[in-house]
Amino acid sequence: MSAPVTVALDAMGGDHGPRIIVPAALTALASYPQLSLILVGDEAVLKPLLHKKQYDSHRLRVHHASQSVAMDELPAQALRYKKDSSMRVALNLVKEGAAQACVSAGNTGALLATARFVLKTLPGIDRPALIGLMPTAVNSTTMVRVLDLGANIDSTPLHLLQFAAMGHIVSHAIDGVAKPRIALLNIGEEEIKGNEVIKNAAKLIAAQASLHYVGFIEANDLFAAKADVIVCDGFIGNIALKASEGTASMLLQFFKRAVKESLLARLAIPFLLPVLTKTKKHFDPARYNGASLLGLNGVVIKSHGNAKEVAFRMAIVQALKQAEQDVPLQIASRVEMTLANTQDNDVENRDDL
Repeated sequence: MSAPVTVALDAMGGDHGPRIIVPAALTALASYPQLSLILVGDEAVLKPLLHKKQYDSHRLRVHHASQSVAMDELPAQALRYKKDSSMRVALNLVKEGAAQACVSAGNTGALLATARFVLKTLPGIDRPALIGLMPTAVNSTTMVRVLDLGANIDSTPLHLLQFAAMGHIVSHAIDGVAKPRIALLNIGEEEIKGNEVIKNAAKLIAAQASLHYVGFIEANDLFAAKADVIVCDGFIGNIALKASEGTASMLLQFFKRAVKESLLARLAIPFLLPVLTKTKKHFDPARYNGASLLGLNGVVIKSHGNAKEVAFRMAIVQALKQAEQDVPLQIASRVEMTLANTQDNDVENRDDL
């Protein structure tokens, strides 16, 4: 049996808050016997939602927090004035060792700022990065990891090298890829394409014998499974992610409208239903919910703010898997080896933090 893992949940965060987080927690507990959960938030709100529910009180408890962080709250304000927020308290539980991971669907900027302040970055890591899963066109089991998805709006070549090293760890430890292929997202595949940051990052990553670098990749190949880990700065990564989500939504709306306008299409639906169901499941955003904030002294998972019960449960599962594999420890040990050949005194590749 797997070793027990405790995950602290920011139960007040997100667009839907406790009304989806509590049921997601109960479902996750029922599926994973090694899992224990701490619901962090207002007891007066959380305890009634647990009333008459069947669960093991030794594996689920409520930890009171008197404040919550609004979705539009400024990160600096949340960090300074919300010291007893459900987000801050959940992160403190990880720092204190009472939990091995934290999951929040709350304000992304506040979570990034608070997590970095509370947990600190690992040795050898300048900046944490958000890494997420994306589907591919190959099959339902082949997926790609992309980072950074928005934690850093600009990055140096050294930061991108650190992202590559962390992405390698997650792809290997969580996805089971023996030798993850790492690519840099660029405006072309040719070596002459891209700005100086991308070109210099390519040289740094390619020089690491412990990383399997496969070169540049264009955005139209994000889902082609040409790499297991795709590296970029957070500005580019977030745009790529949102553009992908928007495209999927547009196609779904177009399909619904086409079916509504065509009698023949409506008649064909019963015959196409198995294929449509399989396709919808493959591209369902809930299946890929839970971006990991890598590079910290602890596991932190950012759930989509609008996540429903199934999606938030997936974020809990991501936290469980990373805690079981002790991803922060693996990153800490691997980064030292991966960056051994990097000139740490290269001022062009580093900024003062």
